Amino acid sequence: MLIGCVGKANVGKSTFFKAATLAEVEIANYPFTTIKPNHGTGFVKVDCVDREFKVKCNPRFGYCLNGKRFVPVELMDVAGLVPDAHKGVGLGNQFLDDLNQADILIHIIDVSGSTNEKGESVQALSYDPANDIKFLEHELDMWYLRLIEKGWEKFARAVNQEKPELHKAVAKQLSSLRVSEELMNEVIKRLGLGSDITNWDKNTLLKIAIELRKETKPMIIACNKIDVPGAEKNFDKLKKEFNDYILVPCSAESELALREAAKHGLIDYIPGENDFKIKNEQLNEKQKNALDFIKNSIFKKYETTGVQEVIDKAVFDLLKYIAIFPGGINKLQDQHGNVLPDCFLMPENSTALDFAFKLHTDIGNNFVKAIDVRNKKPVGKDYLLKNRDVIEIATSK
Repeated sequence: MLIGCVGKANVGKSTFFKAATLAEVEIANYPFTTIKPNHGTGFVKVDCVDREFKVKCNPRFGYCLNGKRFVPVELMDVAGLVPDAHKGVGLGNQFLDDLNQADILIHIIDVSGSTNEKGESVQALSYDPANDIKFLEHELDMWYLRLIEKGWEKFARAVNQEKPELHKAVAKQLSSLRVSEELMNEVIKRLGLGSDITNWDKNTLLKIAIELRKETKPMIIACNKIDVPGAEKNFDKLKKEFNDYILVPCSAESELALREAAKHGLIDYIPGENDFKIKNEQLNEKQKNALDFIKNSIFKKYETTGVQEVIDKAVFDLLKYIAIFPGGINKLQDQHGNVLPDCFLMPENSTALDFAFKLHTDIGNNFVKAIDVRNKKPVGKDYLLKNRDVIEIATSK
């Protein structure tokens, strides 16, 4: 799974990325700070199952803090976007090509309205952040349209001559956009498109582009800089105007400060929680003031900084993935003695057999049954997995 962090310059995109990953990235107050995409490891937070089994887990990947399991996911921070990126303006072509790899997008906006359409700093509340949401939708839609139109006339004539199954032919033509046959069939039905593909004009192709963009690039909005006075009113307006999106109030700077302080042993802090504990009383005045500000202006109003919440909602609410723990009835350790060492993210409606193949091709091929470790009952290959299931796979070898 690859999560793309996207947005125009100077909205705190790289700060969000660093807060989520603690990767070393350049953060500056000017366009194109990020030129090549930065890749890093972020984490989704899951209630670990170790306490239910009265054990302490030893994750091979990620970590566990006070019963909260942090499962790694890959994050990518791409170049800042400028108007007409789909025409190649700025780093538009590179940005869009990089973005095509992502399974889901986190669109980071400056909800305080202190960054204009060019990514320049302006007076807070002087710019409408709603423009940024519309702007990214437009750039992506026009990019999709450009890719669809490429070689379309020749393709359409060939389809009319050869008469293949329409949705399969179009899906193959648009495979670079990760369009499946099932999705293309659904879009054709949804838009009520005729079977004569040569009659699909530019307006029709734009409608197709919009539908495909929505399906193949689901998006969550991180409303950054919520700590700026007046930003809360902008956030409330955006929630009403864009009620089909998940919008989360964020302060990436606050999250970065907390994670850095925890990293250096100054505080105890679990990402996504609404409190922290000071460990080092030798904090200087500046550090104390910063922590007081986060506690009073962020936690009391919004409960979290929003960064962890955005990632969790992106994976679990938008992509609708579930977390599955492999384990055994008789023991929860692997061959090296690690307890509950793994936790896998699976798409919703995944079956026990899907999970077996996720573990290893040989395990899938030799699947006999699965066992729900909690109730010790066997389940078949078609058993639909539930979030936080603990599953043992029995094989013929």
